[in-house]
Amino acid sequence: MDKQRLDKWLFFSRAVKSRTLAQKLIETGAVRVNSDRTVHTDHKVGAGDVLTMTVHERLLVWRILDPGSRRGPATEAVLLYEDLSPPPVPREAAPSVQGARDPGSGRPTKKERRETDRLHDDDA
Repeated sequence: MDKQRLDKWLFFSRAVKSRTLAQKLIETGAVRVNSDRTVHTDHKVGAGDVLTMTVHERLLVWRILDPGSRRGPATEAVLLYEDLSPPPVPREAAPSVQGARDPGSGRPTKKERRETDRLHDDDA
């Protein structure tokens, strides 16, 4: 059974843009292999291993299907894993106090700008 370095596999699967970023992700403890936290970039992974990681504030759960041999196009990278991730949590639309203007009302006047600045100074 073929095994491959974890940082190399993350790069091949396009989870991250470079091997350096993959190494940093692993060293911070953001990656688990078969629910065991690993901080070693040279950890060997192969088909059947389940990776749980947090990338860009999103929880990803991937089952490795193939170790891969190169970083190819995205269509090839998708074949390296099975995505078991839960659906992303919908973000709530936060009401925007600063941008609450009627459409077509134009740019804020100097007076309106000072009032907006006073609101921000109160928060700090």
